Amino acid sequence: MYAGLKIIDSHAHFPVGKDFLRYMISAERYQEYQRLAAKQTSSKAQQQWRKAWNFSGAEEGEATDQELAARWIGELDQYGIDKIVWVTGGSNERLSEICRLYPDRFIGYAHHYLFAADAAEKLEKGITELGLKGYKLLAPLLDRPITAKAAYPVWEVCQKYNIPVLIHFGILGGGGGIAYNQNINPQILEPVAKEFPGINFIIPHFGCGYPRELLFLGWVCENIYVDTSGSNQWMHRMPYQVTIESSFKKFYETFGPERIIFGTDSSNFPRGFAIEYLHEQNKAVRFMNIPDQAAELIFSGNIARLLQLAK
Repeated sequence: MYAGLKIIDSHAHFPVGKDFLRYMISAERYQEYQRLAAKQTSSKAQQQWRKAWNFSGAEEGEATDQELAARWIGELDQYGIDKIVWVTGGSNERLSEICRLYPDRFIGYAHHYLFAADAAEKLEKGITELGLKGYKLLAPLLDRPITAKAAYPVWEVCQKYNIPVLIHFGILGGGGGIAYNQNINPQILEPVAKEFPGINFIIPHFGCGYPRELLFLGWVCENIYVDTSGSNQWMHRMPYQVTIESSFKKFYETFGPERIIFGTDSSNFPRGFAIEYLHEQNKAVRFMNIPDQAAELIFSGNIARLLQLAK
């Protein structure tokens, strides 16, 4: 428990180093993004982010998945976190094995390339054989519109098995990252969300530079959810004032407490679990005088319902 709340972190990345994106995008885009990421790490904006939160750079070393998983259990225990959802982990098969190490605490998502010829089959295998509970996409790294009919077999599998789909829209990677792509705006998802009303789509980071568009999308599509994860440093670059507090208030008014989901975007050591983000979000919710029952939905209940977790 944390501050009287059961906490499920709905958005984290198991630290797999250079394998983070390899299975999520086309080979051509992977090479392109590797070059971008190398420059981004040393950018002034990234240095500013680390200094602002007092975060160190990612550890380098040869720790095994088993060793890292054990360290992560220590993090969850230290901060009173009930479960953590790994939305990436270096391939579906690898993440499945990681989650099997601690099945009561770890939950994994499939995270393979949406437009692969066998994407639907991979997803069905991930759900039925590997025990994965959702599907993660990075829209700005896709090489065709997310609305393309080629993706429909994947959406059909998602709807068939009632799994949530987490899709990153907006700025990718913060300063030095990606600010434009044909899929950058979450509103592009509207026709898919309406054609597949049985899929619960989760858009992270309060829309990551597109809060207005995400609010409108969630207004017209009740199967759209927002997650709160990350440093949300994009808020400081908006032409009008946007804060964690104002974001919680506006999404609470528009989406209601049933469609807001807590996450941190935690990943590497030595940072580990980004407790600072939980502190910040808990304060925002508490000072809004959100009832305890609604706070419980935000910090664990909603994602537990979408993942069909036993109470």
